[in-house]
Amino acid sequence: MAKLTYEVRDGDNGLPIKNIIRTRFNFSSRLMGKLKRQNLVYKNGELTPGWHTVKPGDIISIDFPEEKSDFPPENIPLDIVYEDDDLLVINKQYGITVHPTKGCPSHTLANGIMHHMLETDQSFKIRFINRLDTDTSGLLLVGKNSYSQNEITKQMRAKTIEKHYIAVVNGIVEEDEFLINKPIGRPSQDEIRRAVLAEESGGYPSQTEVKVLERIDSENPNFQFTVVELHLLTGRTHQIRVHMSSIGHILVGDSLYGDTHPDLIDRQALHAYRLALVHPITKERLDLRSNLPEDIQNLIKKIRSAKA
Repeated sequence: MAKLTYEVRDGDNGLPIKNIIRTRFNFSSRLMGKLKRQNLVYKNGELTPGWHTVKPGDIISIDFPEEKSDFPPENIPLDIVYEDDDLLVINKQYGITVHPTKGCPSHTLANGIMHHMLETDQSFKIRFINRLDTDTSGLLLVGKNSYSQNEITKQMRAKTIEKHYIAVVNGIVEEDEFLINKPIGRPSQDEIRRAVLAEESGGYPSQTEVKVLERIDSENPNFQFTVVELHLLTGRTHQIRVHMSSIGHILVGDSLYGDTHPDLIDRQALHAYRLALVHPITKERLDLRSNLPEDIQNLIKKIRSAKA
C-alpha cells in the first residue's frame, strides 16, 4: 500500500484539506475523485472529509488500498534492476510479450511478475508504464500503485523521463547527431506495421534523437552498418523502427520493416538500455541502465570481423 503524508505549514492554516492535497501533491481530477469515493484521506490518523480545514502541525495522510492483478502466475525468470514499494524495473529479455493478449494468452512478463509476487509475499496491480515490443529487450517500468503511475505519467507528458536505446542499423549513417521529427500512424486498422503518416491523415507527432556510436564500413555496400543511440522524445508504437526505416536505415533483423540480413540475428537489434526518472514518492533521481544483451554484442562482433 502506498502512503503519502504531509505536515501542515503556517501558510496552510484554515485551508480545506482538498485544496492542500490538490496543490501539494498536484493530483489530477480523476485521482481527487478516487480519494473522495473511497474515503482515503486522514487527518491526524482519523478519516476526514475533504472540506475540513487544517491548522499548522496537522498531519494529512493518504492511504492507497492494495489492488491486485489476476493473471495466472508462471515461473518465468525476471531480471530485476530496481524494486521498492512503489516501482519495479525489469530488464526484459527479447522474445517475451509484456502482457497476455488474444494471440499470446500466457507465458508473458505479467505472468512472471505474478509469480514474483507469490515468491516475495507481495500483492499489487501490475501497471506497465512503458511498453516494449516482443522482440525488443531492455528496461521496462512497472508502477505498483495508482499514485506512482499517475506521477510518472505526468513526467512522461512533461518529457522529463529519459528513454534511451541502442540499435544496429543497416547502412552508414552520415550525420553524427540529428533529430527525426516525423508523425507516425497506422495506414489501416488491419495492419501491424506503422508508417510515417501526415497528421491530417491520422499520424501522431513523433520525435527521435539519433547519435552515432560506431560506423562499421566494408567494401561491400550491402554489408555496412551503424551502431546508434536513440533517445525517444515521444513514445509511439514501433517509433524507432519506423523512423530509422524512413531514412533508409532499417534495424538489423527487423523483417517487418524490410531487413535483408535475417541470418545475422533472430530479432530486431534494439535494446532499451537506459531509463532516467524522478521517483514518484522520494523524488530521488533514478538513472537505471542495463548492459547490451549477448545476441546484440555477438552481432556487432560478427560484422566487425567481417569488415576485417
